[in-house]
Amino acid sequence: MRIFIAIPIPAPCRDALTRMQSHLQTGTKDVRWTPVASIHLTLKFLGETDSGIIPPMAESLRSASSRTNRFRLRLAGLGCFPHLKSPRVVWCGVEGDTDTLSSLQKTVETACTAFGFQPEDRPFRPHLTLGRVQSGRGLQALADRIASGSGLECSFGVDGFNIYKSVLKPQGAVYTVLETIALH
Repeated sequence: MRIFIAIPIPAPCRDALTRMQSHLQTGTKDVRWTPVASIHLTLKFLGETDSGIIPPMAESLRSASSRTNRFRLRLAGLGCFPHLKSPRVVWCGVEGDTDTLSSLQKTVETACTAFGFQPEDRPFRPHLTLGRVQSGRGLQALADRIASGSGLECSFGVDGFNIYKSVLKPQGAVYTVLETIALH
């Protein structure tokens, strides 16, 4: 199974992301927009994983994150990876209690390493993927929309995270929650 660990985004913030994607789509071309229902805040991508490892890994994640309290985040800012002049990924940033978020991500990373997963070699840059740029057509319109600001006003409480299964289909990935790990 193709597995990742992520924080789900609640409905009110998904609505705000829908409005933001509509704003960004005006005049842009060749961007494959992420279905808003699929947008999440990735903590760790595991890739192909044996299904038998999921229950013990979930228990390990519950134990490891048992000292992490619930916290709050808010949608903040727009950008691109690697940068605006040559975008591949269009993203929305997050602000708020990012110290707790970073600590949680390190906890997840460490717990997964115990199951043989390699630690990420890039620094954690929390973001929500809004779309993937397919070509250079319409980049100026996209850059102008991103530079005009997000106008996003949505905050949300993080009370847990999920282990997801991802199935790739021609119309896009389909995500299924396998386990939920609650924070206290």
